[in-house]
Amino acid sequence: MSSAFLHAGAVRGAYPERLDRRLGKLDQFGEKLIAPIARRLRRRAPSREALLAAVHAEARTVEGLGERPFQDAVAELRGRLLREGAGEALVARSFALVREAAWRTLGQRHYDAQLMGGRILLGGMVAEMETGEGKTLTATLPACTLALLGIPVHVVTVNDYLAGRDAEWMGPVYRMLGLSVGVIVHGLDPDARRKAYASDITYCSNKELVFDYLRDRMAQGARPTAIHLKLQRLYDLETKSRRVVRGLYCAIVDEADSVLVDEARTPLIISGQGGVAPQREIYQAALDLAGQLELEQDFTIDREERTLRMTEPGRDKLAALAEPLGGVWRGDLRREELTLLALSARHLFLKDRHYLVRENKVELIDEFTGRVMADRKLERGLHQMIEVKEDCAVAAQQTVLARLTYQRFFRRYHWLCGMTGTAKEIARELWTVYGLAVMRIQPNRPVQRRALPDRMYPSSDDRWAAVVDRIQAVHRERRPILVGTRSVEASEQLSAMLQAANLPHRILNARQDQEEAEIVAHAGEAGQIMVATNMAGRGTDIRLGDGVVGLGGLHVIATERHESGRIDRQLFGRCGRQGDPGSCEAIMAMDDELVATYGRGVWRWLASLASAAGRPLPQWIVRLLTRKAQRTAERLNARTRRELLRADEQMETALAFSGEAE
Repeated sequence: MSSAFLHAGAVRGAYPERLDRRLGKLDQFGEKLIAPIARRLRRRAPSREALLAAVHAEARTVEGLGERPFQDAVAELRGRLLREGAGEALVARSFALVREAAWRTLGQRHYDAQLMGGRILLGGMVAEMETGEGKTLTATLPACTLALLGIPVHVVTVNDYLAGRDAEWMGPVYRMLGLSVGVIVHGLDPDARRKAYASDITYCSNKELVFDYLRDRMAQGARPTAIHLKLQRLYDLETKSRRVVRGLYCAIVDEADSVLVDEARTPLIISGQGGVAPQREIYQAALDLAGQLELEQDFTIDREERTLRMTEPGRDKLAALAEPLGGVWRGDLRREELTLLALSARHLFLKDRHYLVRENKVELIDEFTGRVMADRKLERGLHQMIEVKEDCAVAAQQTVLARLTYQRFFRRYHWLCGMTGTAKEIARELWTVYGLAVMRIQPNRPVQRRALPDRMYPSSDDRWAAVVDRIQAVHRERRPILVGTRSVEASEQLSAMLQAANLPHRILNARQDQEEAEIVAHAGEAGQIMVATNMAGRGTDIRLGDGVVGLGGLHVIATERHESGRIDRQLFGRCGRQGDPGSCEAIMAMDDELVATYGRGVWRWLASLASAAGRPLPQWIVRLLTRKAQRTAERLNARTRRELLRADEQMETALAFSGEAE
């Protein structure tokens, strides 16, 4: 981030945002050559000792101030920031005032690790902080400093629940410093959104933010110039009034690896009604035909790429089966297209794993967060095919009105930073795509989390039996237990087994999203058992109840490994927070999705031999098999993100003659 940005008025214009860079082949090659050096230079940060000494010295001057003198000190700082910019001395003064405001309103003072994390964020980098280190409180340091500087700040979280929780939780700190705070959640009307974005600091989820931006773009037409927008201000007040986001000044991204990397595999699309609902009979016929085709003989599935392909015998068989139907089934391309959609609906999209059926509607589930994605639909008739499959009402097909990838959107911020507990594995991608360097922050207290050996069983039945046995053993010690599952289906299957074993528990998945806060609030109490999808992963703070520390803290059991080891680390990070004791383990099966899809070669062969004995696999095979499978999955996902970004950039270039692609 340019140091010039940390001056008031550094970014002006009717709609401030950074323009996309279009580099030629030679420039791209040059950037790759100097990237390692540039990233190392970018990671330079102020001395920890110098920063902490300066903040603590400033803190001593504000601790004893009364309410009115404190407000005068804030007003004086604001004036100096506007005149001088955010130099190191004024940053230390700002951090001290924010720290004191947090103590007076929340009863919490920022730890040294949080002060250092705040300075890393203010430097335009990604701060890698251990789970439980208080990233929510850390974000107040750069957010307040920038807001006092007169720069609007977006604090971007992974879901509406966290946006609302954090805005309410940190709100008193901001208001004591004379700053306004807004929150964007699903369901707000345009006027409420406009008011929230007009605040000094706005909390929002990544999806809500990007969709608001796209809707603004649609209201304005192609990307407008500053002159265009100024003319609109004079002559087209109605268009201006329809905009809600006032510009992309700066963003602090919580769980940066999830927002900037994991969710960047799918573009954000705004769709409009494409006409009448398609004929249900056509989709039902496609599903019936697909049910008569045999896997491997008539069609194949590439589980890694999540694609299907018809074989030549399958095409011949399909043509013969469809001949009596006539109509649209006479055309080869249309017949195969409809059948592939039906095969995808039957084999690639599974109920209670990829979607829910609720109130006669198909609702998609976010695989990374475990939450329902409100108002999201699959493209090209696939969503309607699933609706017919589940005997739901069939909605009209949608047409694409606007689309944008996360990569291109977040690169448009003039100032960008982030924080997460898991960034080291993707440090190179964060630099290549966003120009963000990663700095690791030492934890405030030593981590006491004990990682127990992974266990892998020959089948899912063996695994679930072992999980129930393990829960019973830990429950006898009265320790709270969090059991992580990858799908709604798996969480409910385990819940039924626990009920049969007379083990009292709570379940948290996409069906219980309204009860999340209440369930999590009690999850750390003695004797509690919580079975959860990824909803209990990122951002969830499970506070230990009375006496639980002496029992050994929270115990976390993962029942499957994820495609990314970072998601596993986030789940395990729910225990052993802020120096508390805790333990974690993974109990898996050979037929888990990760191993079945990405397990390759000699390691899968060795594992199959070892599983023949009917006992858990040797630890060294488990470790190597899961590591190889996760690396394969992460390479494929990284390739998907690169190809998506490249295609998005090419589309913009191809459509440049008629305006932006979005």
